[in-house]
Order: sequence, then structure tokens, then C-alpha cells
Amino acid sequence: MGDFLYFFSFQDPNVVFVVVGISFLSISAAMVGTFTFLDKKALIGDAISHAVLPGVCLAFMFAGTKNPYWIVGGAFATGALATYTISWISSATKLKEDTVIAAVLSVFFGVGIVLMTKLQQTGNAALSGLDHFLFGNAISIVGEDIWVYGTLAATTIFTLLFFYKEFKLLIFNKDFAISVGLPVKRLEFIFNSLMVLSVVTGVQAIGVVLMAALLITPVAAARVWTDRLGRMLWIAVAIALFSGISGAYISFTLPNMPTGPWVVVVLSVVAFSSFFFSPRKGLITRWYSKRNYQRKIHADHILKGLYYSWERQEMGLSLDRIRQNFPHKNAQTLNSIKTLINKGYVRVNQEIVSLNKEGLSEAKRIIRLHRLWELYLTEYMNIAPDHVHDMAEKMEHILTPDIEAKLEEKLNFPATDPHQSIIPRDQ
Repeated sequence: MGDFLYFFSFQDPNVVFVVVGISFLSISAAMVGTFTFLDKKALIGDAISHAVLPGVCLAFMFAGTKNPYWIVGGAFATGALATYTISWISSATKLKEDTVIAAVLSVFFGVGIVLMTKLQQTGNAALSGLDHFLFGNAISIVGEDIWVYGTLAATTIFTLLFFYKEFKLLIFNKDFAISVGLPVKRLEFIFNSLMVLSVVTGVQAIGVVLMAALLITPVAAARVWTDRLGRMLWIAVAIALFSGISGAYISFTLPNMPTGPWVVVVLSVVAFSSFFFSPRKGLITRWYSKRNYQRKIHADHILKGLYYSWERQEMGLSLDRIRQNFPHKNAQTLNSIKTLINKGYVRVNQEIVSLNKEGLSEAKRIIRLHRLWELYLTEYMNIAPDHVHDMAEKMEHILTPDIEAKLEEKLNFPATDPHQSIIPRDQ
């Protein structure tokens, strides 16, 4: 608790540098990552993040110290070279883009590891901490780093906001962008430069190996929460900010712990929570909705069976008869009957299940939709009457009142279906 209060009290200038730096980095990475993800360039972002390592090592060779200006220049140069190489090889050969990306990533990262190993073998004390650029160390950020990386991040953010509409059009409808005269090639160059800049900004805090995660994971998590670009940007930024600051805090409290892996761990927790529990597209949420929908269909089928019994002027159906209608679903059938009882749709008397007034109204609605759809398929789709039952079985559960009204109007308010069964109306 003491470390938490100390970290977020901002009394230590180094802590302020860390929080400000990781915040700028997270915002720029999430915003660029959103467009990268939607433009299906996630793998290119990963390649760039690995390709900046040779530039970092070369910057160390020429500068002799951890000079942020040299590091930014070297990282940007090799990152841009990797991006151009991928584009050139993809257009000049028949190789698939993912194959080219994998090859370029491996070559550049391999060269970077070789250069790093050579530098570490020199024994130069000024080169200590070079390995931090692999996995990041936000705690090592100082004032000069904030000015350099903060300026890069701010430039990335404001450039992306300035060209927001153009990038949006470029991603979602490139052909239209060309037709209205937008300088597509120039915009693609600017966007690729922003991708490289966003990676360069995070080489010290997050590391070249894990920077791709900060680009892609926040927007991948945001994607399951919304389909709107604006909201997706805000959610991705919020997730990246939370993960970045949380990872920096853990790195601060645990000695000799790199920042990048902890940022990715927090990101992964948030992302997987979103993948499973988001209201619209979460796996658990969708499973729960699907289960409830299947239960509703089963209950509807029981109501239909009871309605057919009512049409035959029977007192109802026995529990055994209903269970026989749904073999291998005994537990689900009993649960559905309990649900229908709780809703006031059916009553049970001496193991005979019959419809209440509300249940009869609901059963009529289901049967009406079924028979209306059968009639529509027969008259307008020219499907034989003996082939429409199964399709109507699926549609009867999802037809809305608006569609029902349009169907009735289209069919001129019919009295019977193709089998000459009466289409019931709730009086």
C-alpha cells in the first residue's frame, strides 16, 4: 500500500516522468493501433517493432551512449526501411504479404540480436542497459527522454487526429478515396510513418519485442465492445492507458522487473476479460444468450404442442406425452414447463398440462407466425407446401411484430395456411 501511495503521489520526479511518458505512449500506440488493426496491418506493426532493434544498436555504436536522439533516429530508419522492404517485395513478387512480413521480421530482428551481442561483448560501461530495449524499462525514463518520446507521441496523436477523416475513408473505402481525388499514396506514406513513430516511441518503456502488443491488443479488446470507430478509439486508449500505468507500477514495486512484460500481462487480462464478458460479443455472453434462446425455443415448442391439443378440444397433454415429444431432453422439458408455470402460461392438474389464458394468447402468436411464414414461402417463393414446415419452424421465433404486420398485409390478411389450417388471431 505504501508503494502504491508513493507511486501515485507524484512526489518523485522520476515517477512523474514514468507516468507522463507511459501515458503519451499508450495513447499514441492505441490510436495508431486502431487504424492498423482495422486496415489489417497488424502483422506489419509486429514486423516494425522487431525491425527497430538494429537501429537502436547502430545508434549505440555511433553515439557511444544512450542518447535518445540517436536512438530515435536509428530506430526510425530501420523501422521505415523494414516497412518499405515489405511493401516493395510484396508488390514486386508473387509472395504473400504474411510470408514477406515473417521473412523481413526475422532478418531485421536477427541482425539486431547479433549487433546487440557484439556491443555487450565490448565491455563498454556506457552500453549497460542496452538489453532493456528488448523488454522495456519505463523506470529508466528521465527528463530528456520525456521531451523526445513525448514530442514523438504528441506528434503522432495530433497528426492522426488531423487526418482522421482521410484515414477513416482510406481504411473503409479506399476506392472511393481514390475516386474523389484524395492523395492516397501520400496518406499511406504518412500513416506508415505514424506506425513507425508509435513503435519508436515505446522502444525504451515497452521494448521492441512487446511493442506490437500495445499496438494491437487494446483495439482487439475494444473491438468486441463496439462497432463504431470513435468509440473504439476511446475504449482502446482507456485500455492502453490502464495497462501501461499498471505495468509501470508493477515494474516500479518489483525490483529488476522489466516493464514491457507486465504491461502485456495486464493487457492480456483486460483483453481476455473483454473477449469473454463483453455485453455484445463476449464468448460467455454469447453462450448465455444462445442457451436462453434455445430454452425459449423449447418452451415455444411445448406451447405449440399444447395449442394443437387445444385445437383438438382436448383437456391438455400429460407430462409423459410431452416428454415423449422431446426424447433425450427430459431435464430441459421439465425446466421449460416450470418456466411456463412461473410465467402463468400453463397449469398442471394431476399431471395434465394445459394452457392458461395468457399461455393460449402466446401460443396463438407463435402458431400465427409459423403459418403466415409457411403461406408466404408457398405463394411468393414458390416452395411446395410440404417443404415449408422446417423453414417456418426456424423463422417463427425471430419474426418481430413489425414483420408480422407486413406479412399479414402482404398476404391480404389470410384466414388459412397452405395446409388449410386456420391462422389464429388473438381476440
